[in-house]
Amino acid sequence: MSDEHIPGINPQAAPSGEGCADCLHGDGPGWWFHLRRCAECGHIGCCDTSPSQHGTKHFQETGHAVVTSFEPGENWYYNFETQQVFDGPPLASPTSHPTGQPVPGPAGSVPSEWQQRLN
Repeated sequence: MSDEHIPGINPQAAPSGEGCADCLHGDGPGWWFHLRRCAECGHIGCCDTSPSQHGTKHFQETGHAVVTSFEPGENWYYNFETQQVFDGPPLASPTSHPTGQPVPGPAGSVPSEWQQRLN
């Protein structure tokens, strides 16, 4: 990957935390399946399989179209506008939630029947 700037990606934007910012602030049931990181501002939201789909809601509210996985070992990008997966530059650390954080998470907030609540 070259050092060319990709619109919608700010490599210096730090992640907003270790989990879905909106779930942790009381919006929705308070748990997620997988996490997504806004490549423009660093907002951490939950994936579309999660009950609240905060990653997509962040795009709809802000227009920040590019997200990346915030899961350990995953390094893909996705553009909501083009619906394309692509490779991109490294982002500011950390690049994933802590490896000890359970999936789904966060610990203590996931209902026993979580699989039936996925989208």
